[in-house]
Amino acid sequence: MPEGDTIHRTAAALRSALVDKQMVRFDAPRLVGVTPRAGRYVVRVQAKAKHVEIEWDDGVVLHTNLRLSGSWHLYRQGQSWHRPHREVRAVIETATWVAVCFSAPLVETFRVPNLSRHPGLGRLGPDLARVDADLDRAAELLLSYDDPRAAISEVLLDQRVLCGLGNVYRCEVLWACELSPQAPVGEVAEALARRIVNVAARLLRANLAPNKRVAMPGVPGLAVYGRSGQGCYRCAETIKTRHAGEHDRIVYWCPGCQTRLAPKRRHLDDTDRHPAARLFLDADDSYRSTG
Repeated sequence: MPEGDTIHRTAAALRSALVDKQMVRFDAPRLVGVTPRAGRYVVRVQAKAKHVEIEWDDGVVLHTNLRLSGSWHLYRQGQSWHRPHREVRAVIETATWVAVCFSAPLVETFRVPNLSRHPGLGRLGPDLARVDADLDRAAELLLSYDDPRAAISEVLLDQRVLCGLGNVYRCEVLWACELSPQAPVGEVAEALARRIVNVAARLLRANLAPNKRVAMPGVPGLAVYGRSGQGCYRCAETIKTRHAGEHDRIVYWCPGCQTRLAPKRRHLDDTDRHPAARLFLDADDSYRSTG
């Protein structure tokens, strides 16, 4: 899943290559909407969460939702592409550059006056990678989440609450806040919600520059993500993982120090000592039992 900082870096690269340049060719095999015409000039490239929009001088806007699988690549004319043609979803060519969108689930066009036809974009939460993001509003959305029993690890990936946060940084944010991935969002207090939002915004903005990915101060690289089986930098406990959520993404966390709001472990009574009963009752507690 592309992170918000990655999307913003992608948009910045596309902006440098395409804006104020005349398009010589456009192709999109699965496009929904009008086809942008060769000869028009790109006037805007914008990123918000997993969405990238490219606008031409005649008011046509290409909207790509990258979700989990999509990405934009930029090549010089004549340069070999890094991914196969069967994954191509859109191609924009100028005299110098070729911008290619691969594997995006949604590729569509609309005209600027009809932006209201896309109400889903209006329901996105604050984009934390932007310096003008409304962090107070993000904290309010977190505190008023419609399902108070939802695990905080899944809520952090809900783009209606926090835009731009992907799998890598949700794990890092939870570690920084010493928060259990299974913590019910309804138990998160206001002060903790504000800390979560501020840590997430700080991480995303620190990684906008095209340098090596950075995480928490004093930590050499990422604190938990990708470190399954290694020792925690804070408490030396072994980092564990678990597949979770609608898209079965991996959560990395430290069971030694990420104990804040951790659900209490249930105990078997005398009638539930059969191994099958234990497996059933321990299913919801797998954050503690897998590694």
